[in-house]
Amino acid sequence: MTLDSYVTLGRSGLRVSPFALGAMTFGEDFGAVGSSVEDSERILSAYLDRGGNFIDTANLYTNGHSEKILGDFFARTPGRRQHVVLASKFFANMFPGDPNGGGAGRSSILHQLHDTLRRLQTDYLDVYWLHNWDRNTPIEETMRTLDDLVRAGTVRYIGFSNTPAWVTAQAQTMAMLRGWTPLIALQVEYSLLARTVESELVPFAQDQGIALVPWSPLKNGFLSGKYRRGGDGAANSARVEFTGAGPTDSDYDVIEAVAGIAKELGTTSAAVALAWLRARPATVVPIIGARRLEHLESNLEALGVELTPEQLDLLDEISTPVLSYPATLNGQMRATLQFAGTTVDGERSTVFRALLASAARY
Repeated sequence: MTLDSYVTLGRSGLRVSPFALGAMTFGEDFGAVGSSVEDSERILSAYLDRGGNFIDTANLYTNGHSEKILGDFFARTPGRRQHVVLASKFFANMFPGDPNGGGAGRSSILHQLHDTLRRLQTDYLDVYWLHNWDRNTPIEETMRTLDDLVRAGTVRYIGFSNTPAWVTAQAQTMAMLRGWTPLIALQVEYSLLARTVESELVPFAQDQGIALVPWSPLKNGFLSGKYRRGGDGAANSARVEFTGAGPTDSDYDVIEAVAGIAKELGTTSAAVALAWLRARPATVVPIIGARRLEHLESNLEALGVELTPEQLDLLDEISTPVLSYPATLNGQMRATLQFAGTTVDGERSTVFRALLASAARY
């Protein structure tokens, strides 16, 4: 597989690379976790030259500098912008003291989009994401505004990020019933160290034909291969300071399993972790981030990695998440009560023992 082995993003006609390039680190405004303008442009050029076409940013990233770096780059290369799927996000308030400077209300969305398009030096976005749930704004106001933007041509497709499943389902149902623009993708935290999204949002996305676009697929770099149990962590102090905590003991169990498979395959831990995500059901397009060009190259090794069923089973088992109610109960009841010992759609169930006695009694 290569970056120009494109996939369709959800239930749409939009074709994107199997990995998106995240631009959260473009710019040094947030300190050591960012990249210089020169390094950012080298990373961007390398991704595009290899056939990549899906670039993700947000108004908040490096205080708007990320969008400006992208805008300056494409302004110097006329004609290239139209061949790139450029995505950004709204929600973050960048104007202290102004209660309408952020969020997902009609006025704030329009102002945020205006500033994003100005920094990106473009007249449209291919994908516009709601960055977070605005619980102070009716979801119908947000969806109607986004539909208006699509009809006006300033936004082509829409998606949600970091939004509860019940709100996301409400928004999608409303859009479908009212003839508004539906969601085609969800940007969610998803990795071998962050699988609780499998409780609600993953099943919802699979049912609706919505693509998943995982952010932090290496869990803050913990799955990059740099972390080892018992290490001093000095090289990662800036990242841990930025994210708030290092890996837990159970995280290290997963990290070591990933490293073992990487050694077997002669590749990097990052490539194995990303290959696992790509092997998940339905359309999954991870966002890879990089502060240096070598980080990008390490991540792109995943394009050539295919995990065996045994390796996938091992990673699935060692990273099994504790899902929220009722997801766990649903699975337990399906396994014992729904099919009564038969196999349906390839899923084998057992018989709940209490039923055996009662069935014989009546």
